[in-house]
Formats: sequence, C-alpha cells, structure tokens
Amino acid sequence: MHDIRAIRDNPAALDAALARRGDAPVSAAVLELDAARRGKISAAEAAQAEQNAASKLVGAAKAKGDEAEFERLRALVGEKKAEVAAMQAEAKELDAQLTDMLARIPNTPADDVPDGADEGDNVEVSRWGDIPAFDFAPKEHYDITGVAASMDFETAAKISGSRFVLLSGAVARIHRALAQFMINTHVDENGLTEVNPPVLVKDDAMYGTDKLPKFGEDSYRTEEGMWLVPTSEVPLTYIVADHVVEESYLPRRYTAHTLCFRSEAGSAGRDTAGMLRQHQFEKVEMVSITHPDESDAEQKRMLRCAEGILEALGIPYRTVILCTGDMGFGARRTYDIEAWVPGQNTYREISSVSTTGDFQARRMNARFKPKDGGKPQFLHTLNGSGLAVGRCLIAVLENGQQEDGSVVLPEALAPYLGGRTMLSAEGALV
Repeated sequence: MHDIRAIRDNPAALDAALARRGDAPVSAAVLELDAARRGKISAAEAAQAEQNAASKLVGAAKAKGDEAEFERLRALVGEKKAEVAAMQAEAKELDAQLTDMLARIPNTPADDVPDGADEGDNVEVSRWGDIPAFDFAPKEHYDITGVAASMDFETAAKISGSRFVLLSGAVARIHRALAQFMINTHVDENGLTEVNPPVLVKDDAMYGTDKLPKFGEDSYRTEEGMWLVPTSEVPLTYIVADHVVEESYLPRRYTAHTLCFRSEAGSAGRDTAGMLRQHQFEKVEMVSITHPDESDAEQKRMLRCAEGILEALGIPYRTVILCTGDMGFGARRTYDIEAWVPGQNTYREISSVSTTGDFQARRMNARFKPKDGGKPQFLHTLNGSGLAVGRCLIAVLENGQQEDGSVVLPEALAPYLGGRTMLSAEGALV
C-alpha cells in the first residue's frame, strides 16, 4: 500500500516508478479522488459546525418565547443533521474508493533493480555447480524408470482433475525427506523459528499480504469465505498485523512447511506435463520481519539460506535479479534461484526471495517503536521459498538419474531415508 501523503508531495515519483514497471501513470486519478474525499470531509465538518451552532441557539430561542425563531432553528438543525449524514456517507464512499485504488497500485522498484519488460531482461548475478554430463539423453522426472510407477498423474486426475499428482512409495518418501531436510536446516543452521500455521485464512490476511484484491482469481476460496493459502507467506507475515512491537523484537525470522494452493488462472497451457506447475504443492517458506535499515541485508541473508539448500543437495543453480517488468506485484526487489533440470536442458525457478519494504506493513498496520523514542514506524517484511519441495524433487531426480533408470540421491538426504542413497530402477530405496 502506498502512502497518500507521499503521493501528494511527489506524484511524479510514483508515476516514474510505475513507468519502470511498464505501467501507466496513476497519480492524477489518485489525487483527484483524494481531493474529492478531502473536500467532502471539509464540507461535512463545516455543516457540523453550523449544526452545532444552531443547536445552541434553539434553547435560547425557546427560553425567550420566540416560537418562530425556535421553529426556524429547529428546522435548520434537522436540515444540517441530514446534510452532515449525507456528506459523511459520501466521504466514506470516496475513502473506500481511494483505498481500493491505492491497493491496486504495485510496489515501486528499488533503485538497483534493472529495467526491463519481461523475464528475458532479468540479470544473472551468480552460478553454482557443474551441469552434469550424461552419456545418454536425460529424461524428464516423470519418465525416469525408477520414478514413473510412483508418480501417478492419471489417478490424481481421476480424484481431483488436472495438475495434481499422487506420489507413493519411495518417491513420496524422498519428497518428504526433502521437506524435513529443508526445515531442519533452516531451524538448526539458519536460525529461523519453525511455525505450523493455518492454511485457511481470512480476507484480511490475504489483503494485508497484497494477495487481494488484485489476485483473488489466482487462489481458492471456500464456501465459508476462507482462502486456501497460495503460500505460507500469508499467515507467517500476518502474525504482526495490527501490532506495534518494540524495536528489540526485530528481526523475527520464521519458516514453515505447508501445503500451498494456486488456481494457476493465468498459466493455461504452460508446463502441463509433470510436477512443475500444480494446483496443490508443498513449500518450505521463509519470512523475515525487520527494521527498515536492515531489510536489504536481510534479503541477502535469506537468499544465501535458500542457495545453501541447493548446494547441500549438489544441485547446480543460477541466481538472477528480476527486472522491473518481471517482478511480482508486492515486491520491491526479487531474486530468483533457478535449479538446473536436465530433462528440459535449462534452469527453472525453484525459489523467489523478495523484499516488500513497508508495502505490506502499511496494509497490515504493522509498526515498531524506535528504541530511542519517537513515533512508531512501519516495519519491513520479506519472504522467500526455502525451497519449493516438488520442484526440488524434480531437480534431485533429474540430476541424479542413471542410464538404467535408477537415481543417485544426495548424501544430505541419507539420514532421512534410513541411510539409503539410491532409488533403484524398480522404484525402491537401496
């Protein structure tokens, strides 16, 4: 959410920032609505003052026995009361319209975010690991012999429709092991606090984390009006909603392993094969709540937490900074980590690590008290995947595949798999 006072002070700055995203200017429309709202509030206040003044004179007229003046003033009070009520209602409606308009304006990009139109303009900042060389044509995850029988899309479609999968046996266990490895690493080595949050949330939580109103069609809503979380960023970030915390409370670093749900409304026809893009998936999320002065450093720390998971698993990856045209709605700066997937002979996104600045905090009214006193300030929020479990499974299976259809698994998973480090061509852990 944007600060209307900042827009009044420098409307050109907002329009210039939106132009970097490829969006049209909005400041004129915002200020026009703001002026109408403020004008209606002023008019209501003036009418209220007239009503109050007339009310004081009513009693005096009655005491003097001036019936005509008494009736005139009483009628005037009634007129002003109705006038005030009508103008207050109009001001409330204009305020709602302004809030809705501001809620639909994306965050402004940080100065160091590269300009660009789409993903083709993203800038690579680093690479790690050697791309594996195969003596055979590597397969996609669902075609690997040892995997195919335990990754059932047909039965899942019978149960739930397209873009679902039924994992079983060893592959289900590897998937679970990955999630356990990630969450344990973040807690034991990266200092995050594990949380088991609800995955059904209210409108306020979705709105406060910038998922509403713009992206309602991308999520699932129950008949009771609850939302299935598109990511546990929503409940983890909303922990601080409507709070004024002490500065000493910061930073707060959370992690959670949850189911996530997305309708993928805008991705028709994309990545329909395999597990890459599903309606239901699991993710280990990281959320940080920080002091504004620390949020840039915190984003780099979170990025290293996510990259470290891939390094421990031996998965080659590259890290890119998203350009202005490819950033998400609420992001001020985003780094994507892309894992190498041999079956597609390319890198695919496995994590996004974003800072929103105070964008979400303003929507949630989440603030902190400076330790040296002074007015409460909006805190900063950050979120990142650490990692998407299903996509990590894809990367592990494809990078470890052997010509006979077996898969060599990362040593880091052995403690979670009973010491076993291979998926046989028959689909068993050995």
